[in-house]
Formats: sequence, C-alpha cells, structure tokens
Amino acid sequence: MPDTKKYIENLSGAGKCIGVLTSGGDAQGMNAAVRAVVRMGIYVGAKVYFIHEGYQGMVDGGDNIKEASWESVSSMLQVGGTVIGSARCKDFRTHEGRLHAALNLVQRGITNLCVIGGDGSLTGANLFREEWSGLLDELVQSGQISEDAAQTHSALHIVGMVGSIDNDFCGTDMTIGTDSALHRIIEVVDAIMTTAQSHQRTFVLEVMGRHCGYLALVSALACGADWVLIPERPPKDGWEEQMCQKLSESRLRGSRLNIIIVAEGATDRHGNPISSHQVKDLVVSRLGFDTRVTILGHVQRGGTPSAFDRILASRMGVEAVLALLEASPGTPACVVSLCGNQAVRVPLMECVQMTQEVQKAMDEKRFEEAVKLRGRSFENNLNTYKLLSHRKIDTELPHSSFNVAVLNVGAPAAGMNAAVRSAVRVGITEGHTMFAVSDGFEGFYKGQIKEIKWGDVGGWTGQGGSLLGTKRTLPAKHVDKIAEQMRIHNINALLVIGGFEAFESLLQLVDARSRYEEFCVPLCMLPATISNNVSGTDLSIGADTSLNAIVETCDRIKQSASGTKRRVFIIETMGGYCGYLATVGGLAAGADAAYIYEEPFDIRDLQSNVEHLTEKMKTSIQRGLVLRNENSNENYTTDFIYQLYSEEGKGVFDCRKNVLGHMQQGGAPSPFDRNFGTKIAAKAMQWISKKLKEFYRDGRVFANTEDSACLLGMRRRALLFQPVVQLKDETDFVHRIPKEQWWLRLRPLMKILAKYKTSYDVSDSGQLEHIVRLRAKDSSAI
Repeated sequence: MPDTKKYIENLSGAGKCIGVLTSGGDAQGMNAAVRAVVRMGIYVGAKVYFIHEGYQGMVDGGDNIKEASWESVSSMLQVGGTVIGSARCKDFRTHEGRLHAALNLVQRGITNLCVIGGDGSLTGANLFREEWSGLLDELVQSGQISEDAAQTHSALHIVGMVGSIDNDFCGTDMTIGTDSALHRIIEVVDAIMTTAQSHQRTFVLEVMGRHCGYLALVSALACGADWVLIPERPPKDGWEEQMCQKLSESRLRGSRLNIIIVAEGATDRHGNPISSHQVKDLVVSRLGFDTRVTILGHVQRGGTPSAFDRILASRMGVEAVLALLEASPGTPACVVSLCGNQAVRVPLMECVQMTQEVQKAMDEKRFEEAVKLRGRSFENNLNTYKLLSHRKIDTELPHSSFNVAVLNVGAPAAGMNAAVRSAVRVGITEGHTMFAVSDGFEGFYKGQIKEIKWGDVGGWTGQGGSLLGTKRTLPAKHVDKIAEQMRIHNINALLVIGGFEAFESLLQLVDARSRYEEFCVPLCMLPATISNNVSGTDLSIGADTSLNAIVETCDRIKQSASGTKRRVFIIETMGGYCGYLATVGGLAAGADAAYIYEEPFDIRDLQSNVEHLTEKMKTSIQRGLVLRNENSNENYTTDFIYQLYSEEGKGVFDCRKNVLGHMQQGGAPSPFDRNFGTKIAAKAMQWISKKLKEFYRDGRVFANTEDSACLLGMRRRALLFQPVVQLKDETDFVHRIPKEQWWLRLRPLMKILAKYKTSYDVSDSGQLEHIVRLRAKDSSAI
C-alpha cells in the first residue's frame, strides 16, 4: 500500500508572502498565534509581514506593514493582548479604503492573509477577497500597478483564526482568549467567595458577553453559582420570585453566601435588559440580604494567556500557514478551528452565517433554537448547569432504591472535587442514594463509607486536591473485605475518579467478579491525573491546572534571565514516564527542547541541543529553556544534563536548574478542569443510571459484561465509554503509559517553533469540513 502520509518537507512557501494582522477586540493568546504564523511561515521559506493596527494599518500602509524576523516574535508568547496592535477601522468598510489596502499589499507581493479576530473582522476579510480581482483591475486602470503585477497577484488567499474572549463564533468549540478570560473571572470569583463567606453576603457579578452567554454560563458552572442570566436563555416570567426562593433555600441549608452571574447582554423573555444593579435591588428589596455588585469589565481581556490559549493559538497558527500553502485560487476562505481536541478547517462564510443565525433566532425570540445553533458544547454546558443548580424537592425526585459509591484513587489532581460534587448531585437528582468513600480503596476495606447529601458538596468546585482523601492502595490485596463492605452498604454501582491506579483497580475488580458477585455491578472510571497517562482518553482532569502551574513558573524563570542575559534554564517536570507535561508545557512556555521517555535521546542529541543554544545566544534572544521529564532517562538525569550544558556552554552561556516538584499537583483547579470534571462526572452518573436499569433483574443488580466496567474518556472529538478490559492492550503497564499518545504529534510543532529542522506529519490537516457535518458527528461532544 503506498504511503499516503503528507509531510511538511514537501510543502514549500518559497516566493510566497504572508501578511498577519489582529483585528477587532483584543484577546489573550493572539500573540501566540502571531508568533506561530511568523515562525512557521519563515520555516517553510515564505516571507511574513506584520500588519500593525489591524485593517487600519493595511489601509494606511507605510511603516504599518513590516517584514517580520524570527527574533521579532521572541518573548511574545506570554504577553496578553496583541503586540502588533488592533483597531476598529471605518476606512476599510469603504470601497476606497479597500482599494488602498489592495495597493499596499500588491506593492509588497502579499497575497496570503492570516486574519486573527472576531466575526466582523473575518467577514471583512472575505469581502476583500471577493472584491480582489475588481480592485486590481481598478488599480491597473488608474496606472498604480502594472498588468504583470495584477497577473502575478491575481488570487488572494485568506485564513482566519477566531480571537474573541466571548467564544461567540460558531464552528469552533473554543476561540482564542476564552479560556484566559475564564481564568480572570474565576480568580475574581474565588477571591470574592472568601469575603462573601465572612460577611454572609450575596454577590452579583457582571461578566462580558453582549450577545453570547458563554463566559457567564461556564463561570457559573465552574464556581457553582446559584443563578445565571444569559442572552440565549432568558428566564421565564416570574423568575424574580424563583430566584429569590432559591437564594433563601440555600441560606436555610447553611450556605453563607450566594453568587449570581449576569452576562452584560442578559434580557428577559420580552427583550428588556436585565442589569446587575437591577438584580441587586431585587435581592435587597425582597430578601433583605447584604448584596454587592462587581462588574469585571476589561479585566477579563487582560493578563497573561493561559496554557490552553497558548497551545490552541500555536496549533491554529501553524495550521493556518499549512492552509495558506495548500490553497488554490478556487479555495474558499476558511477558519482554522478546534473540534473536541482536533484542529479542523471550516469555510469562513458558513461559520459567519451560522453565527448570524444565532443572533437572528435570539432577536425573533426562538431561544431553544439559538442554544442549539450555538453548538453541542454550549448546549451541554447549559444542560449540565440546569442539572446541578436546581435542587428538586424530595417529593419531586424519582426514587430508585439504588446505592452508588464515589471514591478517589491515586495521587490528588485538581478538579477531582468538582467531579465528586457533580456526581453526587446528579446521582441524587436521578433518585439514587449516594455514598462517599474516604481514602480510596484503603478507606473502602476499613469501612470508611458514609452517605453524602446535596449540601455536603456545596462549594467543592473551587477546591484543589481531594476532599474525600485519596490513596494509591489497589483493591487486589483486600478484595474480600471490600466485597464485604459492598454487601454491608448494599452498593449497586461504583464511580472511581483517579489516575493509573484507578484504571488498574477497575481491572482488578473486573477480574474478581468471577469470585465475588458483589463486583458484578456497573463500574465507571473518570481519568483524573496531572500526568495524563491513562489509556482511552486524550485529556485527564488535573492536567490543565498542572500545565498552567508549569507555564506560570517558566514565565517567571525566563523573566529572571532578562537582566542577566545568556542563561539557559533546565527545568524538571513531573509525569512519571509520561512526557505530556514536559512536551505540552514546553510548547506553551516556548521551550528550546523537552526530553521525554517516549522519544529516546542520546549524547548526540544533547550535543546538538547545546550547539543550537550556542547559535541562539549569538542573536538578540539570549536565554534558553529546556524541560526534562523526571523519568525520561535513568542516566541522563537533570543534574547530568545541567552539568553537561554548564561545561559545554562555558564562555557562551551559564546554566541554572529547577525541579518544579509538588507545586504541579497543588493549587485551585483551572476553569477547564472544573468544567471538564463537572461535565464528565454528570455524564458518567447518567450512564450508571442507565446501566442500573439495564442490569436490574429479579430484585437485584447483576452486571457481568465487559461493557459494564468502563472508562469515560475524551477521544479527539467525543466523549466515549470504553470497556477497561479492551483498553488493556493499549497500555504499557511497566511504564504506566498508553502505547499510543496523540500529543506526540505536537512535538514537531515545538521543535519547529524553536527553529529545529524536523519531520512533521501533516496528513491530519487539509480537509475542509462543512459546519453541518461537524455538528452531525458531534453527538457526544463535551
């Protein structure tokens, strides 16, 4: 069979000129995208130009359009906003303005544009593309360009990346800047919660989102807010009474604070705006609660980009250059976007039309449809929020007479508590009696099992570590005692949240089914480990928080070198034998190299890295960053690499080393981990309910099939329940890692962005997908 793989080596940008601009409102991560476009463009042999101040710079020309060099994008990765400037441009809306812009581009030979902005900016770019040949004809007629020039530059190719903190663009799960904006909101909410608890206060928080409630909805999910108001789903008439009732109920249950989140574009069913001050006055007049308003405003646009946004923007930037290289005159303008965990290309105008349809549906008060048009990810967030926030009165609940136990296994990971809270509340809503097991399987065999109620998990989402307590103990040794406890408490299903030990535990319980009927019940595992080393899932709860901790530290360490110059830092990360944190952390922090177990390296590789850094020190970028996974090689230790670099770099650079240690495991969970944990736990509980009904025979639950013991993981685009027995073959048990790991495909990206020549398989990219098809496949999106 012929090799159908496509490699970057076969794509050349020689003779091509790419212009990159940021337009519209700024968003964190735009700089990472610009950096990736510049470096990838130069890497493939193209010339890349900065177009400063968005479309205004394109119209004005002159010094606003400058050629970029490799060094000119150094140190941009960790900076928020956009370094090349952005402006809202009236001139570009006129025909005259676009004529000027076309002339400025042709004079520099630019026929490839990479536009980073919102839907307005991208629509403008598409109009420009459609008018391009007409504009060139006009320029020829007025004698401003020659016939030859018009012929040479006859086609304009456009690729867009969506930079918008609102996440208001259809066709992509996440826009650049959204995750960072959520970080800002959650930092504020966490800070407000401590003061609110001290004074028993109610806080009304207003977040951005004129036409889109994504930020409000996800931050409400991530902090367990009592009430949320968003434009896509205005509250039903009489909502004031309902909201006040909910707030007073939560106080009666012992809660000392209430959080209400309002999107700035929130309205009621009749289109009347609902302001945060209105909500405050309502709470004060009806309940007399001490209430304060906090309007976050532009804080949400500021600050450093999160690890997620840096990786997203870097992946998108590289993908955008590939799309431009592969474009032919007939290729429609496209947007590179994210679907699940995969980069895809979608036609720009399909996305814009869909985005406009959402607004139209909202204007025409077709709210259910507006939510559906926003996409599965938005709809799932809304459904999960509804499931978790409204506690039904006991008489309304179905009563199932099933008992479900939840436990944490392995090392603690940020986001575990959000998952437990979600599982407990969804379980109660489904009518089950929920039990919490302390200290993993060790607590299980000792009988540390007690019922856990709705109110017991209040405020858990923002807490780091594991509140239930977690241990690495595996069940095999104590299997008889665990079976006895299952019998005593009549446990009908188990939800295990943890890392590799949780996976091994489930396999041991399945193995014990032939000897103990107590384990013939639905068993489900949620992957939660900072190492992200469990088979069957691309991402694990806790890994994102850990990446942010690594990236934040690397930023500080790099900054410390800005005064001393010519310094190389060697940083050791955790992860066992799994190189996820070192690789993805390296991509997000702009590392020069990352040593991992999965990609064996020898003394020649170390030597070439030292030579590469020596060359780098001759440029204006006089510092280096090298990451090493803790178990990447038993002989080439962090100390060894530090000493080798120190010796070989003598007179050129000096070295420092840093072992990050357990700071990677601690801290408050990131918005992504809170949200991911919450959503997958809710989905797992619904699966458990379904299986309990399915396996209920003659007055008891008996489940002995492979598909009654599953791991719920995220694979590329979807959340899938996979039998743990089937995942056995995909796992290397000696090194506790999956045999195939998707993120290894990101390694060449890191190398390219650090100026190494490398082979890069780009077979995955290149297909233009239609937005409707994207939807259809999306049935189990997160």
